Amino acid sequence: MSRLDSMLRRLTAQRDGLNWAVTQISDMEGDVLDMGLGNGRTYDHLREILPERRIWVMDRVLQCHPSSTPPAEDFLQGEAEPMLEKLASSPSRIALAHYDFGRGIKEEDVAEAARLSPLIAEVMHSGGLLISGQPLVGFEQIQGPDTIAPDRYMFYRA
Repeated sequence: MSRLDSMLRRLTAQRDGLNWAVTQISDMEGDVLDMGLGNGRTYDHLREILPERRIWVMDRVLQCHPSSTPPAEDFLQGEAEPMLEKLASSPSRIALAHYDFGRGIKEEDVAEAARLSPLIAEVMHSGGLLISGQPLVGFEQIQGPDTIAPDRYMFYRA
């Protein structure tokens, strides 16, 4: 599969997974967390499909498209560990989290996701959903939408 086809497959899975997750958390209280702002496309989509929810965003640096810049009070800038600890110390709990950290080196990205999983668990609302392109540990893996290959995106319940 070409890198272009792989990217299209990933982005389609990401969008379909987030749209599916919205229906799954409709009766649940809590905020949303986008881990890995990047260009801001996912954040922009989350704003559109969850306009009534607070959306926390975290990344090492703010370098997104100007139209996708989160409000300063919702942007946690820095390394993941202290930002997750800061969020865990707040009263906010997360109903839906999207994990998109990574540098593109599979072994390192998988190790980072495993290392961050306990900290992510601390911010999650009981029964909340996590959507991730990397395997997370300590969560119940669940079946996402049938349109998404199981190895492309993973779905978890906290």
